[in-house]
Amino acid sequence: MSAPSAPTPIRAAAAGAVEARKTYGKGEAAVHALAGVSVAFPAHEFTAIMGPSGSGKSTLMQCVAGLDRLTSGQAFIGDVDISRLDKNQLTLLRRDRLGFIFQQYNLIPSLSARENILLPLTLAGTDPDPAWFDQVVHTVGLGDRLKNLPSQLSGGQQQRVAVARALVPRPDIVFADEPTGALDSRTGIEILGFMRRAVDDTGQTIVMVTHDPHAASYANRVLFLADGQIVDTMEAPTADRVLDRMKRFEG
Repeated sequence: MSAPSAPTPIRAAAAGAVEARKTYGKGEAAVHALAGVSVAFPAHEFTAIMGPSGSGKSTLMQCVAGLDRLTSGQAFIGDVDISRLDKNQLTLLRRDRLGFIFQQYNLIPSLSARENILLPLTLAGTDPDPAWFDQVVHTVGLGDRLKNLPSQLSGGQQQRVAVARALVPRPDIVFADEPTGALDSRTGIEILGFMRRAVDDTGQTIVMVTHDPHAASYANRVLFLADGQIVDTMEAPTADRVLDRMKRFEG
């Protein structure tokens, strides 16, 4: 049976998926990381994805972001069905329309902080908006560290570079995978606050995978995954409400 066409809510969203399935292995050893997920990530909002280890939360983000291929179903960025794109087309879409923040920073060791921040624009052959660049750099507190190499920066400063790199090109959507997982609590709060302001003040769209109820409280809504499926949604989350919901997974 052919995959269903995307409904209007998916096409109106910044990103989404229809009957998304991802299976690793075959036969009795098969692991169904995604078991038919349909979801829309609204534009200009901050969505958090949570769930226990192995629930499929990172797999969902990676497949919607074009970092991994679905076994079946569809994944969309805007109205583009990325399931139909070849490797080169996916690379260009990620470069031109998406931003990424990873727990591991993924900075280029031989480039300065400034060069790392500007790398997506450099690869695309475009110039940054100087005012926006200055605003982002000021907000993440890197004004006096732009000439430093990653090895000369603390872990928190390296993550600030990664956040700035994701936001300076003004992508359609930023995907963040445990962006504060390796940071101390103070730096994590600053990073999350900046991400929240990017949504509120500039209309950025952010999708974040996290295990931290406090981090999830910065989002407009939280999606809860279990066994490869979305099992609950929470609007206007608070850390306490998210923690209470997560405790059900342990019951």
